[in-house]
Amino acid sequence: MPALFQLGCKSRLPEGLSIVAFARPEMTNDAYRDLMWDSVREFGDLAVRRDEWRMFEQRLSYVSGDLTRLDDFVSLKRDLLDFEEDFRPPNCLFYLSIAPQFFESTIHNLGASGIATEEGGWRRVVIEKPYGRDLDSAQRLNLAVGDVFREDQVYRIDHYLGKETVQNLLVFRFANGIFQPLWSRDHIDSVQITVSESVSVGDRAGYYDQSGVVRDMVQNHLLQLLTMVAMDPPGDLGAESVRGKKAEVLKAIRTVTDGEALENTVLGQYRGYLEENGVAPGSRTPTYAALRLYIDNWRWQGVPFYLRTGKSMAVKATEILIRFRRPAHMLFESTPDSQVSPNILSLCLQPDEGVHLKFDVKVPDKGLMLRSQDMEFHYESAFKDQAIPEAYELLIRDALQGDASLFIRSDHIEEAWRIVDPLLQAWDATSNPDLRIYEPGSWGPKEADRLLADNGHVWQLACGQHGAAD
Repeated sequence: MPALFQLGCKSRLPEGLSIVAFARPEMTNDAYRDLMWDSVREFGDLAVRRDEWRMFEQRLSYVSGDLTRLDDFVSLKRDLLDFEEDFRPPNCLFYLSIAPQFFESTIHNLGASGIATEEGGWRRVVIEKPYGRDLDSAQRLNLAVGDVFREDQVYRIDHYLGKETVQNLLVFRFANGIFQPLWSRDHIDSVQITVSESVSVGDRAGYYDQSGVVRDMVQNHLLQLLTMVAMDPPGDLGAESVRGKKAEVLKAIRTVTDGEALENTVLGQYRGYLEENGVAPGSRTPTYAALRLYIDNWRWQGVPFYLRTGKSMAVKATEILIRFRRPAHMLFESTPDSQVSPNILSLCLQPDEGVHLKFDVKVPDKGLMLRSQDMEFHYESAFKDQAIPEAYELLIRDALQGDASLFIRSDHIEEAWRIVDPLLQAWDATSNPDLRIYEPGSWGPKEADRLLADNGHVWQLACGQHGAAD
């Protein structure tokens, strides 16, 4: 709702757009509008002014109904006809921000009631994560959705893809000729992707204990970022071109056995997790994951991709770190006073949005003493008068306009589950899984350093923080 409100304030919503809420509690339109006003003030990042809200809230209506009852959807269809009388052809975007156990019944009822039938206008559906719990459940959900909607009508949403800094990855890679020739195994030694959260699971403990960090973060957010870094240039910026190249990356990620999955993964749990309200006694649910993956294609063969994410870590940060290979012949030697370091390109997605390029320079009047320095770009200083919009603003607008470039295709979902399923299966099959305990406020379990040490690497962050495990 904050995203819809901000789009309305910026005059970026279609003229005459009506927003109809559908949920079980009985509520009047006025009560619903008051509830949304309180929510927008609490969760909206931009300034909220009452006069603008009074104009926007006229778009809002509320209908009471049960997601599992077909009769309630038939009633909803009659209510929607009232809104559509003045608009021909009538268009509908269904946004399923609901508990995942209701996805299939809701999709079925949208189809059986006739609401999803295109009669001159378009019908589209936005589905929030989690999209399945494993490959089998994701495939079943894809089949259920496919019974009612065509693939071009389905918008599987991941808010990470709507972040300005994530979109900038495409611009950075494909609009700057200096980087594209270097973007392969010939010049890149390794890639690190970090998505760390400083907060604990908090009031999400009940949900989180049923999912864990692999389902909650790795299967979607981290693998999405990996595809943005590793994809080949698309032929154009059309949805199918971009999404096709991203799917190719996932299909090329090396298939591993259950044992190999555990060997290339470290799972951890922050100390105190078991005391969180809603966590099952003795829970072995991981809150931290570090993985080592390989992409078996011409561009990336042999280059390790390191992924890590966790709760209760040292700082909140999302960063992609590209470590370049050293020169083939090193003229300068490292000494205690002069270290020759690899060039590192860091793409900082949050909270210090920007780019860092690390390279060695000669210290003046010190012979051939070398020192690493940063060349930096920051969104905050470069665009002082332009606030970075919330990801949902762009994604909702794109869904209304029919642009699926930043949404996830069905094969992408299934390939992502194919990658993490061996780990989940091995974890569930192990009677005493090797869960590493780490201290809140640290960088996770020290055992995660092993994944990089095997190749002579260490965890790093460029945005003002070290990255090795404490």
